[in-house]
Formats: sequence, structure tokens, C-alpha cells
Amino acid sequence: MANIQSLDPTASPLDYYGWELRRQREAHGLKQGQLGDIIFCTGSLVGQIETTKKVPTRDFSERVDAALGTDGLFSRLIGLVLRSQLPTWFQPYAEMEAKAAYISTYQAQLVYGLLQTEEYARAVLATGMPDDLEGLLAARMERQRILERERPPLAWVVLDEAVLHRPVGGHEVMRRQLARLLEFSSHRWMHVQVLPNEAGAHASLAGSFTAMRFDDDPDMIYTEDVISGHMTANPETIREAALRYARLQAAALSVEDSAELIIRVMEERYGHCFQPEEHPVA
Repeated sequence: MANIQSLDPTASPLDYYGWELRRQREAHGLKQGQLGDIIFCTGSLVGQIETTKKVPTRDFSERVDAALGTDGLFSRLIGLVLRSQLPTWFQPYAEMEAKAAYISTYQAQLVYGLLQTEEYARAVLATGMPDDLEGLLAARMERQRILERERPPLAWVVLDEAVLHRPVGGHEVMRRQLARLLEFSSHRWMHVQVLPNEAGAHASLAGSFTAMRFDDDPDMIYTEDVISGHMTANPETIREAALRYARLQAAALSVEDSAELIIRVMEERYGHCFQPEEHPVA
């Protein structure tokens, strides 16, 4: 195992986290196993995180802060660490998404990342056969923390009906994912509409896209291809995307009718009789 002292704490957020964890632990006179006992994990895990062999979680960071009295240091660092685990080409988008005041997105293939359950996200990410699935998964879940803010971004999500029928992860995973979508049927900040198959040809047959508005920055449009993502603030592209999105929303079902369709798909395709009281509105 590499010695943590050989790490350059300026090399990456993960390197700095590991370096600082060992520095704080040693300052408190604790061995890795002793710290592990305090925070209910193995000393081996502490060592792997100190040497960047494992990516820490938010729960781990909060327990370390409580154990070492570090005033939220590791809880603040973890956001940077997890964001750094995202693909390099995706990191600029994640940074802008975290700043957005308004998000509107059309998704043709998958549930929008901010609305994915952990098990659905795991199944999606696993298709790329990543070297560190757990790190990518933790990073994706970290993105969703923007929805927990006192004032989260206002978001409109249009999902192609095909998204509801594609059994990512299997029927159990899909039942819980569709139930997650239903939690937003009367949500104040997040609105979900479904573009039904009956809409036929529509304004974004070319694929998914996301538009973001900001309080202090120009509007942005984000698209992806098979290997990378692309952002632009070109005014003509922004106008074209806004027109396309307006047409998509006009062709989509209302929020209420979309929820009814989601329930119907749950019952008919995934064998689940939905009970409204199971999923109180956020």
C-alpha cells in the first residue's frame, strides 16, 4: 500500500482529502483501527481512503467530523471530492447545474440524473463498465443535493414515454424509480411531464438536451454524444432550444396526466398496484 506521505495534497481533491484525514487522525493520536472503531468502520477502510484507494462517502465524512471535532471540514471537502470523480468532460456541466436557477430538460432515453434512484443510477452507470462504479455512483447521488436546498432550482423535466418502458435494472428497480417520479407530481420546484408515444414525430427527435438559466451568468445549453458532453451559450442555439422545448411541452401530457400514465405503466408493465398514500408529496 502506498504511503500517504508520498501523496501530493495539491494533486486533486481526493489526494487532499486523504492527506488531511491522516494529518487530523495523527494529530489526535489515533491509529487507523482506533478511528475506525469510533466511526464504525474498519481500519482498513480508513487506510484505503487515506491512500486514495477508496473514495469517501458523505456519511463517512460526517462521522469523521464528529469524531475528530473538525468543524465540518470533511463534510465540506466531500462535495469537491465527489465532483472530481465525475468524468472530466462532465465536470463543467455539474458545476453549472449546481449554480442554475432554472433547469429545463428533455430526456429521450433515461430518467434525468437528478431524479434517479440510487439503484437505477447504479444500473445505468454499470453499462459503461467503469473502473470505479461506486465513486461514480456517489458522485451522481451528490448532484441531487441541490434539490435539498432551501431554494432549489426550478426544474421542468420532459421524459419520453420510452423511458418509462425501458426496464433499466429490472422490474423491481423500475417500480421504485417510477414511484420516485410520482413523488414530484405536486412538487413546488420540480415538475415532470411525459411525452407520450402518440405524439409521434416531435421537436427533438435528434435527442436529449438540457437548458439552464442563471442569476448572474448567460443561459447555457447542454447536449451529449456517445463519448462526451457539449455546452454552449450561443444566443441562436439558446433561442432554437427554447423554441423546441416549448413545442415539446405543448405536445407532452400535463403534470397530472403524466402522473396517471406513470401509474398505469407501473401497474401494467411492472406489476405494481399503486397506492397514493405510499408516496406523500414532498
